[in-house]
Amino acid sequence: MFTSKQLVALLLAVLVVGSLAGVATAQQGPSAGGTVVVEEGETFTGDLEAIGGTVVIAGTVDGNVETTAGTVLVTETGEITGTLEGVAGSATIEGTVGGDVSLSAGAVFVRDTATIDGSLEAAGGNVRLDGAVGGDVRVGAEDLVVGPNTRVGGSLEYNAESTAIDSAAVVDGGVTEVDNVGIDSPPIAGVPVEFGQFEGPTIPNWVFSGYWLLVNLVLGSIIVLVAPEFARRVTGLGTKKAVRSGGAGLLTIVGVPIVLLVLLLTIVGIPLSLAGGVGFLLALWVASIYGALVLGAWLLSLADYNNRWVALFTGLFVLTLLDFVPLGGVLEFAVLIVGLGAFALALRGESGHDGDDDVGAADEGSQEGAPMA
Repeated sequence: MFTSKQLVALLLAVLVVGSLAGVATAQQGPSAGGTVVVEEGETFTGDLEAIGGTVVIAGTVDGNVETTAGTVLVTETGEITGTLEGVAGSATIEGTVGGDVSLSAGAVFVRDTATIDGSLEAAGGNVRLDGAVGGDVRVGAEDLVVGPNTRVGGSLEYNAESTAIDSAAVVDGGVTEVDNVGIDSPPIAGVPVEFGQFEGPTIPNWVFSGYWLLVNLVLGSIIVLVAPEFARRVTGLGTKKAVRSGGAGLLTIVGVPIVLLVLLLTIVGIPLSLAGGVGFLLALWVASIYGALVLGAWLLSLADYNNRWVALFTGLFVLTLLDFVPLGGVLEFAVLIVGLGAFALALRGESGHDGDDDVGAADEGSQEGAPMA
C-alpha cells in the first residue's frame, strides 16, 4: 500500500523530471519535454518512451508505452496495442490498451470507456476503476473505488485504507483483500523504483533523524562558510525581528505556491511552474537551516553566549528532538516560517540591526584573525 512518505517521494521525483523545458511530439521517438502528444488520427509505430510534464495518447501507439510524467492521459480515441507502464502525478485511461497496464501515481483513473485487454496493476493515493479489464487486477491504494461499469475477467486483489465496491461491478475471479500489494514501476530517470507495501526489517525513526541531522549539519556548515555575513544578517533578522520575519515567511509560504499554481494554468508557464516548484522546495530546505541557526542563537543568548557553530548544532539538535515530542511539528513549522521570512528579508537587503553581529560577535572578538569567526 502506498504510504504518505512514498507518495511525497513519488510526486517530488515526478516534479523534478517533469520540469524539463521544451515541447516534443511522439513522432520524435523516445521523447522528453513539457508536453508529449500522439495526436488523434496519428499512428506511432514502435515502443514509445516518453518523459514530460504531460503525456497524452490521443492517437495510436503500435507498441509499448513507458512514461514518467506529471500527467498521463490515454483519451477515448487513444489506443496502445502493447503494454502501458507509467509513473505520474495522475494517470487516466479512457481508451484502449491491448496489453498489461502498470501504473504508480498519486491518482489512477480507469474510466467507464476504458478497455484493458491484459492485467492491471495500480498503486496510488486514489485509485478509481470503472472500465473493462480482461485479466487480473491488483491495487494498492489509500482510497479504492470500483464503479458500477467495472468488468474484470480475472480476480481483484487489493489493499486500501478505504474501499467502495459497487454492487453492479462484475469480477469473474472474485474479490480478495490482501495484506501486501507490491507494484513494480518503470525507472525514474534510469533508477528502478518499487512502490507498495512490503515486509522487511524495520529501521528505527531515530536512525533517520540522526541521518538528517548530519545532512543538515553539512548543509548548514556550507551555508555559514560560503556566506558568513549573509548568515549573520539572516540570524539577526530572525532573533531581533522575529515577528516581522514570521509574517514575511507566512506570506512567502502561502504566496509562492499560489503564483506557481497560476503559472501552471497557462501552457507557457508550465515549465516555469514546475522548475519554480523544485526551486521553492530547495529554498524551504535552506530556510529550515537558517531557522535552526536562529533558534540556536536565541537559545544561546539566554546564557549570554554567542557562537555561530554552536548555535547551528544546537538549533538542529533541538529540531531533531522535536520529531519525538507531541506538537513538535507545530514548533518546527514556526521555526521554518521565521527562517524563511528572515531569509526573504535578507535577500531584500534588510538587516536586524546595523552590523547584525549578535551571532558570531563573540567568536569574532575572541578569535580575531580566525577565518571562520
